[in-house]
Amino acid sequence: MDGVDMLSGNGVGDAGRALGGFLRARRGRVTPEHVGLAAGRRRRVRGLRREELAQLAGISVDYYVRLEQGRATQPSAEVLDALARALHLDAAERQHLATLAAAGRGTAPQARVSPLLRRVLAAVGDFPALATNHRLDVVAWNDLGAELFGGLGDPGRRDRNNARFLFLDEASRSVFPDWDARAADAVGQLRVSAGRYPDDADLTALITELSARSAEFRRIWAGGEVVMCAAGTKRVRHPVVGTLTLDYETLHVPASPGETGVVVHVFSAEEGSEEAAALARLAAFAAA
Repeated sequence: MDGVDMLSGNGVGDAGRALGGFLRARRGRVTPEHVGLAAGRRRRVRGLRREELAQLAGISVDYYVRLEQGRATQPSAEVLDALARALHLDAAERQHLATLAAAGRGTAPQARVSPLLRRVLAAVGDFPALATNHRLDVVAWNDLGAELFGGLGDPGRRDRNNARFLFLDEASRSVFPDWDARAADAVGQLRVSAGRYPDDADLTALITELSARSAEFRRIWAGGEVVMCAAGTKRVRHPVVGTLTLDYETLHVPASPGETGVVVHVFSAEEGSEEAAALARLAAFAAA
């Protein structure tokens, strides 16, 4: 299946098929043994059969088939909850399922980087920070963030779309030692955005481009993973200070009430740690 066919099957740019594509991908992830069913010796499908999932969720096979094929839309909250339980969805995946089933999804917000936000990024100059929109475009940064993440201040050094950088630029593997995890995060975040904003032509074009040009993107996308920005730790490698393990927090700046605008990512290290000393050296290098 080529990139365009794969994306069409998963509902990118087509709100009516997105729900079915997600259900199909998650059904393929659940093994019969995991839900107490006998696998059998002549099994041809990966994961659960449609009739098995329908049975576990307590709905008719015909109705479930229509859901996967995009011929039934807007299932009830009770049906969604039953499917989520049967598929063992986590909180982010449950939210994504509900978004795909919603009657009307939002128009993609315009990421507005206000002078105030730029001042805030500059004010946390001891910590690397950057802001991204729902397409993973890096729309603002501070000097330390620009230097740490591959030279964001110079468009000739790297693509300012994080997904393109990850999948189409080999340099990303040097910046991110845990490349596989970062790539999976990016795909999962794009899937969430595609579910929220199915009419965003620029987002659809980005996903189509990555699918056509990157086999790894296609592989990860086919898994149906969903990722929402949170907090945690990430490893980043810089040629001057080496590999750093940094804490990060995400702060949401809405475009308007109820809309996702930009997400600010702030990275830090515990005071007195080796990472904190390395960030200080990197700040001096960036300022030189």
